[in-house]
Amino acid sequence: MNTDTLAVPAPPAQARSRRTLAACCGAHALHDGFSDLLYVMFPVWQLAFGLSFAQVGLLKTLYSGSMAALQVPASLLAERVGERVLLALGTLVAAAGFLFAGWTGGFLGLGLCLMLSGAGASVQHPLASTLTSRVFEGAQLRTALGTYNFSGDVGKVLVPALCAALLAVIDWHAVTSLMGVLGLVGALAIWFAVPRALPRTASEAAAAEAQSVAGAQAGAKSTLMNRGFISLSAIGVIDSATRMGFLTLLPFVLIAKGASVTQTGFALSLTFAGGAAGKFICGMIAARAGVLRTTILTELATAAGIVALLPLSLEYSMLLLPVVGVALNGTSSVLYGTVAELVPGARRARAFGVFYTLTIGAGAVSPALYGLVGDHIGVPRTFLVIAALVLLVLPLTLGLRAALRPVQTG
Repeated sequence: MNTDTLAVPAPPAQARSRRTLAACCGAHALHDGFSDLLYVMFPVWQLAFGLSFAQVGLLKTLYSGSMAALQVPASLLAERVGERVLLALGTLVAAAGFLFAGWTGGFLGLGLCLMLSGAGASVQHPLASTLTSRVFEGAQLRTALGTYNFSGDVGKVLVPALCAALLAVIDWHAVTSLMGVLGLVGALAIWFAVPRALPRTASEAAAAEAQSVAGAQAGAKSTLMNRGFISLSAIGVIDSATRMGFLTLLPFVLIAKGASVTQTGFALSLTFAGGAAGKFICGMIAARAGVLRTTILTELATAAGIVALLPLSLEYSMLLLPVVGVALNGTSSVLYGTVAELVPGARRARAFGVFYTLTIGAGAVSPALYGLVGDHIGVPRTFLVIAALVLLVLPLTLGLRAALRPVQTG
């Protein structure tokens, strides 16, 4: 048997694994597309409701905050009702939020709809990650998680681009409702695509057995409170806060340079396309240079790219944005794939829940804070603040170094 490939004892098991991964990738593309189409809608809503930058940031905070707050509860509830049921139900709720948002006529109603949609979206990251790690094992687990993470970037490119194109021909109410209908179709697809029952992987079974017989040693290995996971989570918090703050304010920087709403949507798609490429580029760099060097490189490039955008014209900004996207999103792919290496299989559902709670929570808070800063000192200076805070990642990599050394050499 080839140990470099997944353990697939029978063709039905292999088909089930591929079917599960396809469903998880589709869910990731849809939910990430929902999250990032907000960046296209923010300038439209600002004009429609006369919002300040702080209010625009608050809309993102309401969406991402409700999504972050329910990450761990979703992973715990899934242990009772199953990932398949909760993933489909959450997608249905997320779609309903956008559908209702198309009918709202004020800031308060819009905020409530985004909270509803964010609550539904809370299930996707921990449950789809868990499903993926359950059906894939061994040498290809990181590859499977990388494929899953890349699918989110596909949604980030396609859904905001579709939204921007529709805004050119119909009003935002209709566009938002159509996005909700797309989500309803996605919920049905997830329900029928994910197999009804999935067996535990060998690592999950072994971890469960070890936990029951190995006493204190097993307990120490299964805890999430280890230095490596804490350092990884802290880096993820800063990375997520940077990414969400930058993307929330980017449309306003581009509009100040003379971009239309359609051009802004296209610019965001270029950024997300660069982020999708960053999954592969940074993955290849990490395979050669290691997780730590790759993280340092991408964060330095992110800070430099944010600063470089400010003096450029709209045309040159369009050329630079895909490069910024590579650095901006490349770190996340490396971080997400490392969670599974630092936490045993029996604890991965909760580990993913905690990790996504922290990172998405940081991404929820940062737009409102950066929007408030933007109202006081202006968006260009706020960009400089964001670039400076990215550099806080550098000292945090020291705590991750010791934890990764046995993983990389073992």
